[in-house]
Amino acid sequence: MNERDLAARVGETMFAADRASRDFMGMELVSCEPGRAVLRMTVRESMLNGHDICHGGLIFTLADSTFAFACNSRNNVTVAAGCSIEFLKPVQRGDVLTCEGIEKTLQGRHGIYDMTVTNQAGETVAMFRGKSTQIKGNVVAGLA
Repeated sequence: MNERDLAARVGETMFAADRASRDFMGMELVSCEPGRAVLRMTVRESMLNGHDICHGGLIFTLADSTFAFACNSRNNVTVAAGCSIEFLKPVQRGDVLTCEGIEKTLQGRHGIYDMTVTNQAGETVAMFRGKSTQIKGNVVAGLA
């Protein structure tokens, strides 16, 4: 199995088990490639805060989920070691957010990934950086 097919299989496997992203948040896995992932989410009324804009924690969750798919895409179980986010533009009900996560570096068990969250107009609404650490195991058993 080549690395693109492996990453796609890892993404499918993780997404099938990710009830928070899939069911609670209503995210869609657009793609999972080696060191890269794209997720999409439509902002619903229940996601709005007291200012009638999308709750920042939910934008963070979209970016964090994208980070998880990108850093696990090589089939090594990988967890977050730290992350930060910058909110750049308010997000409204009905906005369709797309988050692209890209591996910036992978050195041994540690990686750095950048997530860019955009709205349907292509405007960047948030930037997220995650640091990852590989732990023991594979996402999909029996595949290297």
